Amino acid sequence: MQFISERRLDDGVLEREFTLGEIPGTLWTPESTTPVPLILMAHNNGLPKGEPRLVARARHSAAQGYAVASIDAAGCGGRPRSAAAEQARADLRRAMQAGEPVDEIFESFIGPLVENAVPEWRTALDALLALPGIDGPVGYSGWTAVGIRLAVAEPRIAAAGFFAGGYVPVAQREEARQVTVPLLFLLQWDDEGNPRQRALDLFDAFGSEQKTLHANLGGHTGTPWFEKEDGDRFFGRHLK
Repeated sequence: MQFISERRLDDGVLEREFTLGEIPGTLWTPESTTPVPLILMAHNNGLPKGEPRLVARARHSAAQGYAVASIDAAGCGGRPRSAAAEQARADLRRAMQAGEPVDEIFESFIGPLVENAVPEWRTALDALLALPGIDGPVGYSGWTAVGIRLAVAEPRIAAAGFFAGGYVPVAQREEARQVTVPLLFLLQWDDEGNPRQRALDLFDAFGSEQKTLHANLGGHTGTPWFEKEDGDRFFGRHLK
């Protein structure tokens, strides 16, 4: 891991950009004299680690005493994308806007994206936990599809907060039963891109004995800010 830039923000949080091989990432850490827990924060497919909503969430959590890291996984953010992937994105957007069936397009595009992303998240996790000032346990916050796969594959994940999506690949819908860590599931009741009933069915499928569903009115990007504050309290119960 190589740090390529750093800056101290107004709230005392240190923001550092890094590279890990071909993986670009950002790490936010609080001012602390003792090691702090780590939260891996992933945005939905294709959006960059510098997306403003993700950065705001990361800074808030870091100011509350967590190290927070985000990466641009393969095919996401500013990393190269294949022509086939770009066509699949366009086809998926068109079908969703037209109200057409999207399952086949979704599986062919998102399934491989998840499978490629999780090994890179695990590589980043290895490097992050080797840094001074960062210690376990580890939490995950963000994109549901990657989070399910990571929670199943990575025993160091101790708690997870998922931004509910009705559309997750079949493989992850089946893996949901293997997710047993404490879980906070956020659902936007009027999410225009994710069927509500699918999200409710997914929540029901999770194998966690401690799982909480928060549902709010509004569209996909309308999650209230107080859910971020509740999320930090959730991680405080399980990571600190």
